[in-house]
Formats: sequence, structure tokens, C-alpha cells
Amino acid sequence: MTSMNATSTAVSTLAADALILGYDGEITAHDLLDDSVRASLGEAAASLEASKKLGSTTVLPGTSVEAKRVVIVGIGDGSEGNLREAAGAAARAIGTRPATVVVALPATTDGEYAAIAEGAVLGAYTFNAYKSDDELAGYHGPDWLIAGASDAAIDRARIIAGAVAGARDLVNTPPLDMFPAAVADVAQQYGESHGITVEVWEPQRLAEEGFGGLLAVGMGSSRLPRLVKVEWAPEAAAQHVAIIGKGITFDTGGISLKPSKSMETMKSDMSGSAAVLHTVIAAAQAKLPVKVTGWLCLAENMPSGTAQRPSDVIRIYGGKTVEVLNTDAEGRLVMADGLARAVEDNPDVVLDIATLTGAQGVALGTRTSGVMGDDAIRTEIVDAAGEANELFWPMPLPDHLRESVKSKIADLQNIGDPQGGGMLSAGAFLQEFVGETPWAHLDVARPAFNEGAPWGYTPAGATGAGVRTLFRFLEKRAGV
Repeated sequence: MTSMNATSTAVSTLAADALILGYDGEITAHDLLDDSVRASLGEAAASLEASKKLGSTTVLPGTSVEAKRVVIVGIGDGSEGNLREAAGAAARAIGTRPATVVVALPATTDGEYAAIAEGAVLGAYTFNAYKSDDELAGYHGPDWLIAGASDAAIDRARIIAGAVAGARDLVNTPPLDMFPAAVADVAQQYGESHGITVEVWEPQRLAEEGFGGLLAVGMGSSRLPRLVKVEWAPEAAAQHVAIIGKGITFDTGGISLKPSKSMETMKSDMSGSAAVLHTVIAAAQAKLPVKVTGWLCLAENMPSGTAQRPSDVIRIYGGKTVEVLNTDAEGRLVMADGLARAVEDNPDVVLDIATLTGAQGVALGTRTSGVMGDDAIRTEIVDAAGEANELFWPMPLPDHLRESVKSKIADLQNIGDPQGGGMLSAGAFLQEFVGETPWAHLDVARPAFNEGAPWGYTPAGATGAGVRTLFRFLEKRAGV
């Protein structure tokens, strides 16, 4: 990933490809920006009718500073969340493949400085691994200098931005190369380099131990499923949090085939597992005093002569049976295996994150994720999301929806009330596999992959949705 450092040098004297400054009707003050330089740049910004609207950018020539260009960005109310978004928007106006960028947005706390650094790095994120241009393919971003930040703020931003970017990379990688066994290999490589324990269930072991959901979803593909356990377990841990991630590396819908247009973004159906893996890595890097066990439920959902069929009955890990009425409601089947296995270890809380339902986007749109589950844990997630400036909305799990996932011939069926509420009935289905363990379910179906234009620090393509919320949840559980 790109480098990130603090600087205490006057920003007008730093040779750089770009200098980013805030704008709220005038150039915002900064301890490392000389007032005379600020006034000169302010006149130029006013002549170009710069906007103070959050994320609006104006580019000036670097005539009174050592930087080649100056990017002026609207900072809204100057809150931590607005600073993150402003830095991200400005990062897309820094020019082509810059070597060094200085960011001097107004901040007073470590949290605000970390948000600025995160936003800048994540806003400039690009996925170039498959570009044939050697120079572009080898470019990993500029060296970022965050004016006035502390080392602690930079360290935290480096961990969080790295986790989000890492999750984006996994999801953006084409499914030809990122299939269940490949994700397991990536997890093992990260385990070796970050001091986390990694355990992989190969197909034979999945069959021997009864992981019927993973096997059923994955048996239509020649690239068979995996279950991966990744764990950060410090000696001083006072809490144990288990997080289960949906990892459908590509989803055709199976026999219940999706329309071709709906398949175009289905490499993103592994976003939950990508978020879980990198959240565990971030917890290890931050040395959080909390045990975190991540479960990556990995399968490729393909139609073939060996694929599961509508009306099949499968047995989930632990023994519950499920009638499969729609093979495109496959995520809850692999997640059921993961949840049932995770609660066996008696964690203090279990979370799951998944691109689970199209109904999530219908209900909440493309930027707001839904969270369901026990009231207390759901509230914890919403609070953590608020502090991380991610959008999560609390949703109910009405008792009548639990009846809608009961089957006439098995314990459960994998789709609920056809009249609507698909996001909620999917949550009600998952609830059947957590027992008495405190639990919350995060549905990030639409926010996990941005099909539109970039905005703030969110690029087109994979977004890394949920990573910052999960990490903040763990920090709070650890008392940080």
C-alpha cells in the first residue's frame, strides 16, 4: 500500500505534486500554513468561485507554494466524518500518478487527523493489478504527508486504511483468480505475516464434519468450497468476538439462474469474507486485547449437472435441515454452517456480515447497510458505525417472519414470505443458528460494491463496507 507519514514542516515549503487545503468560504487556517500564503491562495480560489460544499474541489496552480498544484476542497461542517469525505474527494484531483501529496486540512484531535489520512488514501485507491501498462500496474499511490498529525494518528489510519484497501483488493480481483481455495491461500499468507492462526477445512473434511450448506452451494462448481478460520488470540483477551463472513466468490444463482446483467457484479458476493479477514488482521496489527475469530464461508455458486436443485433438503452443520426452494438464496446456507460452528466455541458475541439480499438495497438504498439481531448488540453495531462514520440502520426481526422460514418437510426453508421483507426473513433464518449467543447480522449487499461514480473516499467497485464499523466495535469491546 501507499506510504503515509506525518509532517511538521510549513506546507508551503514542501516540494510535492499536490497540496490539499480545506475551504469553508475561505481557505481554512492551519498551523503549518502561513497566513500570507493562505490569503494569496484564497484570492485565487475566490476568482475561480470555489465552492464550500462538502467534497467540491477546485484546482489551483502552485504559484505561491512549492507544490505543483493546490487542491481546495469543501469540508462541510469540519466534523471527523466530513473531513474523511473531503480528503477522499480531494485525493481524486491530485493529478496522474503523483509521487508526493501533502494534506493540510484543519484538525485538532488524533481522531480527526486519522480520518483525514484514511480518507485521502482510500479516496485515491485504484485497482491496477490487471492493467497492461507496466507503469500503471506498478504504481501503488503517492507518499502522503499529513500536516500536523501525530504518529499515533498515522499508525491508526495506516491500519484501518490498509484493512479497507485489502478488502477492496480481494473483491475487485476477478473470480477466475479469486475462488474458494485461492482465498484460503491468501488467508494463510496473511496469517504467516501477521501472527494470526489460520485453519482451513478442505472439501473432504467439510463432508466428514457435516457442513452441508457449504457443500450444497459449492457442489455445482469444479472449484470446491472451503471454510477458513482466522484468529487473533492475545493472552490478555477479556472478550471473544466471532465474526462470520459470506464468501461466495462468484454467484450465478445456481440452477435458479440470475439474469446475465445481474451477474456482472457478483464477484462482490465475497465482500463479507473479505471484510472479516481484514478486520481480524487489523485487530492483530493494533494488538487489540480482544480475541477475534473470523470464519470465511467460501463457495462458488454455479449451475451444472452436480449443482443442488430447488426442492433438495440439506443438513446444516449441527443437524438442522433446510429445504432449498431457491438456489440463489445460497448465502444464508453457507452462513448457517459458519454460525453453527462459531457458537460452539462459546464466544461472548457473534456477528455476521454478508451481501445477503437484494431486498437490502430496495429498503435502504446503495449507501446504507442494515443491521438486525439482539437489541443490545444491534445497538452496539449502530453506535460503532456512527463513530466510524459508516451508515448502518437498525432493522427489526418480527416473530412472524420466523414462521415464514419454517418448512413443511424440513426444519427450515431458505426463502421466506414472498410478499416482501426479504432482508428481514433472511435475518430470521440466520437467527435459527445462533442459539442463545448474543448476535447481530449486517447486510451490506448494495453498499459493498459501488456501481456508480466515486464519491467521498468511496471508489467505483469494491468499497470495503463494514470494515471500519467492525474494527470500531472491537476497539470498544477492548475498551479502546
